[in-house]
Amino acid sequence: MALTKFWVIAYRDLVRNRRRTVLTLLAVALGMMVLILMSGMFTGVTQGALRENIRLNTGHLQLRAESYEVEKLSLLAKDLLPDSQTLAAQVQTLPQVESVAPVLWMSGILSTSRESSGVQVTGVDVTAVFHAPIRDGIVGGSYLTPDSRGQILLGSNLAEEMGIGVGQRISLAVGTSDGGLDEGIFTVAGLFDTGIPSYDQNTVVMPLAQAQTFARTGERASTLIVTLKNQEDTDSVAAALQQPGIKVLPWQELNGLFLELMQTGLGFYYMIYTIVILVVAVLIANTLLMSVFERTREMGILAALGMKGRQIMLMVLFEAMILALLGTAVGFIFGSSVVSYLAKIGIDIGNGAAAAVEGMALGNKMYPVFAPGQALVLALFLFAIVTLVSLYPARFAAKLEPVQALHTL
Repeated sequence: MALTKFWVIAYRDLVRNRRRTVLTLLAVALGMMVLILMSGMFTGVTQGALRENIRLNTGHLQLRAESYEVEKLSLLAKDLLPDSQTLAAQVQTLPQVESVAPVLWMSGILSTSRESSGVQVTGVDVTAVFHAPIRDGIVGGSYLTPDSRGQILLGSNLAEEMGIGVGQRISLAVGTSDGGLDEGIFTVAGLFDTGIPSYDQNTVVMPLAQAQTFARTGERASTLIVTLKNQEDTDSVAAALQQPGIKVLPWQELNGLFLELMQTGLGFYYMIYTIVILVVAVLIANTLLMSVFERTREMGILAALGMKGRQIMLMVLFEAMILALLGTAVGFIFGSSVVSYLAKIGIDIGNGAAAAVEGMALGNKMYPVFAPGQALVLALFLFAIVTLVSLYPARFAAKLEPVQALHTL
């Protein structure tokens, strides 16, 4: 019998019970949609968070003193980079380097007449390209200049929580390099919103020279943040920057916590992916088994007329392939459309949820990413699994004895 005949018979048998066929198709399509949406959201979150963390926090490379530990935010001379501006100028001469930004990090306590809050004080070269997200994110007041004295910037979330406005004078206390504590009164020059709540709710920014004077560190800095024109040059540039007394940290190491979280999330993703696949596969197998039971007598007649068990098996397999093909196609079309639409408008997850995930620079909106190649792999895998599980009902149908089948009511 020609293969086209099997397709015709399979199609006829599916149309015979339209309600069950439609429900099964919808289940396969829904499963495909869920897989594409999950894939798009996971890819969007991981790629977006990593991109934002590199853009806002880590850069592609950082140069630090060998003894510096970022968790302690040490201001001891032995833990800081000496003569940071000269070192920055040397790094900037490399053709792969886009920008170099000396940064001084300090722990501080920000106080008003009503309340106080622990903050991270960041001394920055306000002209550096790396700090453009802060400059471009000014939502009130104005950005700083290298000559700004007694002025600071606050994250908008931090300012809102503490009820601080532009032009207000507030107290800021920080530890100093000699182990003491210094306090100063500063004017809030502006408020910034980078779109990353976890950053905006605990960051105070001041000019690097002012921070160095405040903390009594001289020309020293905590780190040099290096951004590259091409991220793929990270390893070669890191090798070129190696020198005694300085450790060079690539973005992979700087984002180690995030990459660990991503691996954990990937495990959960695969687990849910497997569950969805199994549910769809069991549903298809159940539909085909019910179809075989309902047509036992018909299959007995076909066998008595000379149709071989292998041909009956192919007939059932073709039914499964039609269900899988149509279901995955519909799910692929609708799933890709939904992800593409959400990629444009984003999914609002709120400031609270974005700030709650430690180690991830999540914005208050999630933007799924539609990857056609990945979606196609998901569709092919779902199609293959559904076809594979249909072997059981197909073999069951092929093994029916014609005499017994003919006596089935």
